[in-house]
Amino acid sequence: MPYMYILECSDGSFYVGSTFDVEARLWQHNHEGGAAYTRRRQPVKLLYFEEYERIDEAYAREKQVQNWSRAKRRALIDGVGMELLPELAKKRRRPPPLVE
Repeated sequence: MPYMYILECSDGSFYVGSTFDVEARLWQHNHEGGAAYTRRRQPVKLLYFEEYERIDEAYAREKQVQNWSRAKRRALIDGVGMELLPELAKKRRRPPPLVE
């Protein structure tokens, strides 16, 4: 089954990806480099994953979560109710500049 997953890197940053085999992909990230981003931030650990029927669904979810703020990703990982995610997204937006 395809998966979307979130890793925590050694520097505390998150990496979001998708794969057919989470365990094999985690091993690659820690031993064969996996991705350029994680290669420089080993070791990595799996924090979260979601299972999908098709790889295109997992990939679409990967792209969605990649565009989220750190706070929103952390809320997903921690299992905070989905109803709070829109509020976290609002906190990321900056107010428009004041025009005098």
